[in-house]
Amino acid sequence: MSPASPGPVSGTRPRHDVSVTGAQHGEVTTDPDPLHDLLTDPAGPAGAPPYDSLLLVSFGGPEGPDDVLPFLQNVTAGRGIPSERLREVGAHYDGFGGISPIQEQNRRLLTALRAAVDLPVYWGNRNWAPYLPDALAAMRADGRRRSLAFITSAYSSYSGCRQYREDIARARAEVGEGAPVVEKLRHYHDHPGFVEPFVDAVLAALARVGDPAARLVFTAHSVPMSMARTSAYEQQLRATAGIIAAATGHDRWDLVWQSRSGPPAVPWLEPDVNDHLRGLYDGGSRAVVLVPIGFVSDHMEVVFDLDTQAVETAAALPGMRLERAGTPATGPDPRFVAMVAELVAERVEAWPRTRKRALWTERGPSHDVCPAGCCPVPTRPSAAPSVAPAGAGAGSGEAA
Repeated sequence: MSPASPGPVSGTRPRHDVSVTGAQHGEVTTDPDPLHDLLTDPAGPAGAPPYDSLLLVSFGGPEGPDDVLPFLQNVTAGRGIPSERLREVGAHYDGFGGISPIQEQNRRLLTALRAAVDLPVYWGNRNWAPYLPDALAAMRADGRRRSLAFITSAYSSYSGCRQYREDIARARAEVGEGAPVVEKLRHYHDHPGFVEPFVDAVLAALARVGDPAARLVFTAHSVPMSMARTSAYEQQLRATAGIIAAATGHDRWDLVWQSRSGPPAVPWLEPDVNDHLRGLYDGGSRAVVLVPIGFVSDHMEVVFDLDTQAVETAAALPGMRLERAGTPATGPDPRFVAMVAELVAERVEAWPRTRKRALWTERGPSHDVCPAGCCPVPTRPSAAPSVAPAGAGAGSGEAA
């Protein structure tokens, strides 16, 4: 039976609840790893079947006006946010016909991966069709027993790594007996297949802006400080920004943040990209290239938060020129696709840790298997539920 992803399904999908310490209440777990039994074959590596498939895992997004509210309800499930507020946020999709570009981008990536990877490739999302449980059910029906997962998030953090592992664990519990074991591929923020397309995109944007004094402003999704402290998210982003800047021969750069959400009293990584643009302008800068290194493709966090909101901010600053570098999975860039194939080969061929792996930073390659307690759930203080404007977490809702 050929690997096929389920077709789009409208409406919300109830989340299957499994016991994942801290997932619902925000406390940091001290359990060795509540996901271990669901994510790892009980027989261990020696007795595990060979890898027989690849699962593309992403966030999902609406594909029409009628999808926007149900999608946002999926994203914010359990947070008690009124539908009226979600409709306000959903209005920001109007300029895009209620369609998020992430779905079509993932379809193109899926097609490219099926041509590049010598395994059947499936696709499952966190918050929209094709949902992860449907993808795993299709895999079980096709006889798949052990799969690798490529997640469209290059960095470590709770929301960009562990939460996806929790999603996979819940999906396996929902599918039940016979659901394939799913093992996540390593982080790839410093892999040449991720870095080199950004380098070329930055050089092209610098040529368009036409000012040798232009400043590079790298952007990524802001996260609460409590989450930043429990992962290497910020350190990995700074390392990646540094190597891209160095490769372009540019030493004027900053790392800033975008798309924050949540109560104003909760501290998040700062500064915000729009505030930073105003500050640069006040300091004399008149040319900026935005580089969204926190994202693999041009989804809503990019086309709304940067191409709409940041462009509007720059337009209000007389004489400011603004360009944006593209992202590697939007096309997708063939080097990005080849990177995924290489990450798969590392695991299928059981590359030893002593074998040289492709990377640009001096940090060394990320671990193949997430250690127990990796990227724990951040502590969330009690506060009134909120949704930030579109582009801020639940607003555009497609951050990795």
